[in-house]
Amino acid sequence: MHWLQNPNQSHADVLKNVGSEDTRHFRNKKKKYLRAKIDKNETKIKIKNIRDLYRSISEFKRRYQSRTNIAKDEKGDLVANSHSILDNWKNHFSQLLKIHGVNDVR
Repeated sequence: MHWLQNPNQSHADVLKNVGSEDTRHFRNKKKKYLRAKIDKNETKIKIKNIRDLYRSISEFKRRYQSRTNIAKDEKGDLVANSHSILDNWKNHFSQLLKIHGVNDVR
């Protein structure tokens, strides 16, 4: 924050150092995660659990896919608020259950 208020070289260096420390931290964290995955796969090889080994390899080969939390309301508009999404699902299922004779949905 100080760098934005008073942009000089020392503040820029501090910001750069903080960024490099963060990068180093997350790089090391990723290395630990990968090492743990490799160790688990090695134990699966040792106990001859080939099915789980191939399953974990195929999960690892798939890339991370972020999920979006968006739904459509009754009008067809996109809604991203989690409370309104839950309300939409509640209304949807309450209408379905009213057809089949159940009145109270929680």
